[in-house]
Amino acid sequence: MVHAGIRAQVATIEQATNEAAQNVEAPVAVVTGASRGIGRAVATSLGKAGCKVLVNYARSSKEAEEVCKEIEASGGQALTFGGDVSKEADVESMIKTAVDAWGTVDILINNAGITRDTLLMRMKKSQWQDVIDLNLTGVFLCTQAAAKIMMKKKKGRIINIASVVGLVGNIGQANYSAAKAGVIGLTKTVAKEYASRNINVNAIAPGFIASDMTAKLGEDLEKKILEKIPLGRYGQPEEVAGLVEFLALNPAAGYITGQVLTIDGGMVM
Repeated sequence: MVHAGIRAQVATIEQATNEAAQNVEAPVAVVTGASRGIGRAVATSLGKAGCKVLVNYARSSKEAEEVCKEIEASGGQALTFGGDVSKEADVESMIKTAVDAWGTVDILINNAGITRDTLLMRMKKSQWQDVIDLNLTGVFLCTQAAAKIMMKKKKGRIINIASVVGLVGNIGQANYSAAKAGVIGLTKTVAKEYASRNINVNAIAPGFIASDMTAKLGEDLEKKILEKIPLGRYGQPEEVAGLVEFLALNPAAGYITGQVLTIDGGMVM
């Protein structure tokens, strides 16, 4: 019986040590636009991989809460933060929320974005500005705020969700493709500026990923799109999330910085 008691004691100590190690090692990730689509897939996969995840959303608080519950159900930690990343005060408050809760920020995923599609000849200044403000200036603000914290500890990974339209353009998306091309340029400059501080900065350029948007396209348009994709199908949000998880967490990604990785079924080669 004594042995059993000692064994139980050792097990308890081991468990406590493991928990302490987990607390030290669990990286803190901030994911913007994380209530739906790619952002949701990224937040849940990082959460399941052991990160503490701040789930940022603009309007979909119910969906954001569901993402949190999903992460917690898999044994992770998460909290939601409603805020507009194009507003400096919201961004500062978001980063502060993560730091207050968990002490730091190790990973930033800039995913929040909107579209206001129309041909250039019809595009209103407001449609241009809204997309630039959120999709480009938002990335700048979040990066600046998170990098301040990462710089102090000489460690961090920043991943920007761009788009293949930032590389090749797309009819009706002058605003969106300009913003995404801007994100790609920003990624490379930030990667150069922060490389000496051991902060890796990369962009991912997804092609057509199955989402609310693609679901509404209609058969004819869908057929045209799929003809342009060598793999002949849409990508899944989970496939993008897998690449994000690799870049964010895998030690093997430590030598990758300033890169744009396309994940598009072969559209852009």
